[in-house]
Amino acid sequence: MDYKFCLALDSWTPVFRHSESVDSQQASIRSYKCLRLKSGQVMEENCKKYGIPLYGASFVPNNALRSSDGEPQQEDEDSGNGSNYVIFAGGGGEGRSGIPNALIISLFDSTSNSLSDQPVDILGTANDLPYRMAVHPGGEGVICSLSKSCRWLEWDAIRNEDIINLSLKPSEKVLEQLEDVGQQLAVTFSHDGSLLAVGGEDGTLRVFKWPSMALVLDAPKAHTSVKNLDFSLDGKFIVSVGSGPGRVWDISSSMAKASLPKENDEVFGFCRFSQNSKNDQVLYVTAMRDRGGSIVKWNTTTWKRISSKHIVRDPISAFSVSNDGKFLAIGTIEGDILILNSSSMKVQTVVKKAHLGLVTALTFSDDSRALASASFDSSARVTLIKETTKNGGVSVWIILLIVILLAAALYYAKTEGFLL
Repeated sequence: MDYKFCLALDSWTPVFRHSESVDSQQASIRSYKCLRLKSGQVMEENCKKYGIPLYGASFVPNNALRSSDGEPQQEDEDSGNGSNYVIFAGGGGEGRSGIPNALIISLFDSTSNSLSDQPVDILGTANDLPYRMAVHPGGEGVICSLSKSCRWLEWDAIRNEDIINLSLKPSEKVLEQLEDVGQQLAVTFSHDGSLLAVGGEDGTLRVFKWPSMALVLDAPKAHTSVKNLDFSLDGKFIVSVGSGPGRVWDISSSMAKASLPKENDEVFGFCRFSQNSKNDQVLYVTAMRDRGGSIVKWNTTTWKRISSKHIVRDPISAFSVSNDGKFLAIGTIEGDILILNSSSMKVQTVVKKAHLGLVTALTFSDDSRALASASFDSSARVTLIKETTKNGGVSVWIILLIVILLAAALYYAKTEGFLL
């Protein structure tokens, strides 16, 4: 099995050959036991190894947890008691390594801060590696980018007494427009789920209406290779990054609206729209320079730079923004995870060696309280977000109150003659 890494470009591309049957893939993963670290210590409960290199991670929307009879899951079941389903994707590709290709559903319990030892469900994908995936925000299903095409999968929730067991199943819906289009390196839905965008290794950007798959935007030469995509919060724009400058596309006119120029030999890696404390929309783009990884913030009206902040010396291999806009997260090729306060752009949490290999995917939960990560080393992890901002604010007020009380006491002592 050969792997080709382009770390200087803040990306990586695996090259694979051959695979096994779906049944043998599932057997390989189910028989896989939790590995021990080199130090001999068992891995933390919030970090598990599922036996295959992982390239994608996402929390499952709660509205996907509907039983086959259409009944929604009750609040006191998994969606309401601190448990969340998480889906991971990866595998060994077409290599004769015995490593299967699959999508894995796991369960995370925030109360005990633990991932399930064994997957809740596994869906093998035979010879095709699910290299990229996007979960529909409306809970309809999952789209996977395979070696030459994209495949649509649907949730299958089965009620067993008071518990709903979640799994994935192949869909009858065939994405004919994405058959034989080559490897797609970026796949994403708009925030309301009405648009689907894919970016190809060949540099083509395509945007479709969902679920009709009517073509909205077709840009064959968006970049030499499209590395990352994201829709604006209102779905009016999509930003693409790849070779050369970033580009802003107007969905309504199907035209490029603006260019995001580079400075000082930057190499852009990931892009994410968000909102600041004033509810104004902003755009974040990760950039690599000689000194390491930075995050560039852009104005989404003028498309001009607002700021650029150097974050880490190592190349950034994954990036995500929380739904509430308060946190940014980056993963590095060294396996570290950093969580930043978006207002101050200061690092508030560092998880050194969260993974033993490079971090391939990061995603926040819908409530922004947890961060799921995946790695090339086959490990999956969920990190709880610490509310340091609130506690820090209380401390400042307490200190200020103490200062005021001390000043009042000194003034009283002086006026009463206790102090000369």
